[in-house]
Amino acid sequence: MSGGSGRIRIIAGRLRGSRIDVPNRPGLRPTPDRVRETLFNWLAPYLEGARALDLFAGAGALGIEALSRGAASVDFVERDAGLADALRATLARLKQVATVSTSAAESFLAVTRPPYAIVFLDPPYAADAWTDIARRLELGGFLAEGAMIYVESPRAQEPALPPNWQLHRALDAGDVRAALYRRVVPVG
Repeated sequence: MSGGSGRIRIIAGRLRGSRIDVPNRPGLRPTPDRVRETLFNWLAPYLEGARALDLFAGAGALGIEALSRGAASVDFVERDAGLADALRATLARLKQVATVSTSAAESFLAVTRPPYAIVFLDPPYAADAWTDIARRLELGGFLAEGAMIYVESPRAQEPALPPNWQLHRALDAGDVRAALYRRVVPVG
């Protein structure tokens, strides 16, 4: 669905089967159903009551799936005002209460916030933002001890991530690498 408009569905939870409109935007590539299903199977033990952050939210599929499966709250960050408005409309239609910030991820991470237990890091590939955003998340106190961080990147490009982010699970699907990391607090 690269760059095209369409619809995706919520796979499981209380919003199962709900549709999310995907606006036509260059570089917008919602995480495919199969990858989302695998990711959320991995996250199942950590979701209930979790505070989550969906950076580079786009249509919001990852954060909405987290809400559907029991996350207590999700903060969505999307710099494209049109996408952020569409996401707000989707959340209202689905009767979900969540914060949608219309700002760049870097600006959002410039303000101190309570730590998140789950973070979705899926920037536009052309932005090559993984390393910088991961560093900001780690050094800025945005991650709870044991936080789970989902990183989606091109299969051929492995981003440089903080050394205390330990790979928990990974999946290659076509040209995409989907990886889930666990944050381990450095000792000393």
